[in-house]
Amino acid sequence: MPWWPESHDVVAAVRDRFGIDVTVLRLLHAPRDRLWGGHVTYLAETDSPPTIALEPYAGDPLADHPLRQVWARPGGPGALLAWAEEQLVDRGIRLSGRPEQMRSWNLSAIWRLPTSEGRVWLKAVPSFFAHEGTVIDWIGPETAPRLVAHTRGRVLMAEIPGPSNHDTRSPALLLPMVDLLTRLQERSVNRTAELVSRGVPDRRLAVMLPRIVAVVDEHASTLTAAERQVVDVLVHDLPRRLDEIDSCRIPDALVHGDFHPGNVGGPADQYVILDWGDSFVGNPLIDELAFVHRLGPEDRAAAREAFVAAWRRIAPSADPERAAALLRPVLPLLAAVMYADFCAAIEPDERVYHASDVTAMLRQAAEKSPAELS
Repeated sequence: MPWWPESHDVVAAVRDRFGIDVTVLRLLHAPRDRLWGGHVTYLAETDSPPTIALEPYAGDPLADHPLRQVWARPGGPGALLAWAEEQLVDRGIRLSGRPEQMRSWNLSAIWRLPTSEGRVWLKAVPSFFAHEGTVIDWIGPETAPRLVAHTRGRVLMAEIPGPSNHDTRSPALLLPMVDLLTRLQERSVNRTAELVSRGVPDRRLAVMLPRIVAVVDEHASTLTAAERQVVDVLVHDLPRRLDEIDSCRIPDALVHGDFHPGNVGGPADQYVILDWGDSFVGNPLIDELAFVHRLGPEDRAAAREAFVAAWRRIAPSADPERAAALLRPVLPLLAAVMYADFCAAIEPDERVYHASDVTAMLRQAAEKSPAELS
């Protein structure tokens, strides 16, 4: 596969070609002018010395870094798998085969575990996603994956049957996704303080405003003068815009943060929403804008109408259409903050995944039309 975080095919190829079982720890080197494909070098560990000749690697790939994730250090994956097996044994579940490493990068490490009770997925995440297990536990198995065990930064989840929904299209399949999310958000409206107390990030727009200003200032030199002028106008106008959004009376709720069809698992009559690491408390229409962004015109219109109808039902005095329109230019700025925070919390070798994203998001903000900025 061309995607650098995916490790299962790398592990399988090394086993097939060289007879060596490896665990990928982290990315050592990748092309700086692309985000997938090309020639890459990983650091991996193995239980026994390989019999094939190895070439020396320049530098010291074992030199530690304070921001390195536990699974990117030698012995780290073994410790995570030992934790997972202990949790399974405590629940009367045993491993029935070799754990399969599926992914390893700065945002997650994922294994698929064959067990006596079916496949279980182990997911470890960095500190800024560490609330994921708490959120899944709060949501419950009718809407989120069924938790086997969790602790801060680690979850064990039962496998969700069915194919990936990443390329799912047509209102018949998309609208149940919208309904599932908005009904969950309705449940969260009066419980946002509880969610924040449990460690869910508070990213209400007023809270985010100072961070937006700081990220724009920090990365302004990467923009052209014309781009900077548009972004400056948008940022200068944010207090007024946020007041206008507040006047639309959309209540704060649990926001998924990366809501798209690929993060909804299972068949349409058994949908569950996956990947809650990006979740936060804030304006729920952020999820609408993210969801419809990837759809074609017909699907986009149907999904947008479903979101609007849901929020009119949840908050009869609200104006979700105007709120979404006002939010639209702010979304790239919020994304820029997210990527800047990623880069600040991960080691330099792994920033290649996100290094260009902050500027890309600010340039998206600079592309907003005068009508959108008014």
